[in-house]
Order: sequence, then structure tokens, then C-alpha cells
Amino acid sequence: MSPHLAEQLKQKGNSQFNEGNFDKAAVFYSQAIQQYSSNPLLYTNRANARLKLGLWSEVIDDCLRSIELEAVNNMKAYYFLAQAQFELRHPNEALTSAITAYDICSRSLTQTSSAFAIATFVIKCKRAKWDLRERDRLRRRSALLSELESHLTHTFNNDLSEVDQRQQSGELGTIGATEEKDALTKTHEAKISELRSIFAIADPGNMAKREVPEYLIDAISFEIMHDPVITKNGQSYERATIIEHLKRNPTDPLSREPLYIPELRPNLALKKACDDFWEGNHGWAYDCGVMTFTMMMMMRDWSFWDDTPFERFWFRCICPWILRWLLRTS
Repeated sequence: MSPHLAEQLKQKGNSQFNEGNFDKAAVFYSQAIQQYSSNPLLYTNRANARLKLGLWSEVIDDCLRSIELEAVNNMKAYYFLAQAQFELRHPNEALTSAITAYDICSRSLTQTSSAFAIATFVIKCKRAKWDLRERDRLRRRSALLSELESHLTHTFNNDLSEVDQRQQSGELGTIGATEEKDALTKTHEAKISELRSIFAIADPGNMAKREVPEYLIDAISFEIMHDPVITKNGQSYERATIIEHLKRNPTDPLSREPLYIPELRPNLALKKACDDFWEGNHGWAYDCGVMTFTMMMMMRDWSFWDDTPFERFWFRCICPWILRWLLRTS
């Protein structure tokens, strides 16, 4: 075993990965593992490359091996594991892995670019989990809806399998396959949504669209909070997003007053309200669309903003108004 040679091979793999050559990167990481199989980072790096290639089962194997070697602070392994489990349509397992990655991320004292992505992925897993539960509820209520959804899902899965086969044969590259799968997924979700809307017209009492209370929405990410914390001024944020902000800029994003990570406290009452909301509502009606996404991207780096009258007006007046409008029209 040669740790030095393994490190050299890992660097070659990193170079190939950065250039988008994920298959070649995976080969170099595999060679590095042969030289030094006790390094958990090698398995995590290969898992990331295989994640880009859509090799979900192999990603899971690599992540589990990496976690065996380092389970305490292995945030990336749990995050990659969650993504692979999600793609294999195991939302419950994916949610467990994503929450573990989130917990590790929120405990970290160093800055990481993954905090926002992990927090968002936790919500995505929750959405998938609740969608499954809602689908089962609706199917029990309507045999016709169940049959029609099953047919659409069967066709969707066949189309995905066909894309996988074309990718394996070399007809499609990784990017092309991903784009086709994304298009198929959007089309499938649109069909399911339209189908349920038709049934909702006939049975509105059992398919009511829920409203999301504004106090459950994080002021940074504009997502429903999963792990809210409260500041000394009484403002609540999602833990991961506010911690990541404070690592870059120790000020409250809204009030612009000094704020430090040790001053944050768990908002237990709000967390219970969030949990009760998840448990007490069926389906999913919180989708603020492209406008919210654009706002979230603008707000990911608050250091671009200065404490001017215009920015205070934007954050305190305009953003909440836009959010209320989005929630009413979503």
C-alpha cells in the first residue's frame, strides 16, 4: 500500500473531474483505492464521480464504505448517499441520510458551500416522502385515479429505463441523458398534477390545496424550515443557512446588527409548528417557481449587500410582499 501514490492518483482524478471527465476520474479514484484502501475521501470522491454518471448503486456502495471508515464527520458521504437513494426512489432512506448530512454540516465550524444545498435537499426528500403518502391516500379513495396514475408511472419508468439503455450503449452522453431524464420528469409531474386537478374538481373537499403560513418560511432560503433557530432579536432562520451566512459575515441578514453563531438558540416552538404542519397536511402546494429560485440565488451571498436605506427597504418590505404574493398565487 502506498498512500503517496494514492494521493497522486487522487489529484489526477480531481483534475479529470473538474474537466467534466467523470468516467476517467472514477478510474483514477479506483486506482488510488487499490493503493490505499483506508482513505474514506477516495471512496467519497469516486462516489461523486459515479453520481455524475448516474451509477446509483455504485454510489451507495462507495458511500457506505466511506462511512464505515469515517462516520462522525463524513458529511459528503451522507449527502451523496442521500442523492443516490433518492434517485432509486427510496425517499425515506434518502431523508434519513440527508438529515444526517445536515446535522454534520450545522455542527461544522468551517465554511462550506454545501449548507444551502443540503438544507434544500432535506426539503426535497420530505416532499417526495409526502407525495408518496398522498398518492397512496388518493389511490385508496379512487380506484380510477389509482389506475390512471399507475399507467402514467409505468410509462414514465419505461421511458427512464430506455434513456439508461441508450446511455449505456453510448448513444447518449451523461449530460444528454440527464437532460432527457429531467424533461421526462417534468412532463410526468405535469401530467400527474393535471390528472389530480381534474379529480379535485369532482371532489374538492378531499383534495383541498393547503396554504403555507408565512412564519414557517425561512427569510434567507424562502423554504419551509426544517431546523429553525432564533436570534437575540427574535428573528427565526433555518439553522444551516444562517450559520453559513454568519461564517462569512457576522451580522443579522435582516437587521444588519452584529450576530454570532453562539448566540443562536433552537426555536423549539416553531420547530414543533413546522413538524405539525408536515404531519397535518397532505400533498404539496408550496412551489413558488422561478421567481423564488432567482431570489434565493441572489441572497446566497449576503456580503454583496450593504446597509443602505434601499437594501433595508428591499429586505424588510419588498421581499416579504413578493413572498406573500407568491404564496397566494402558487
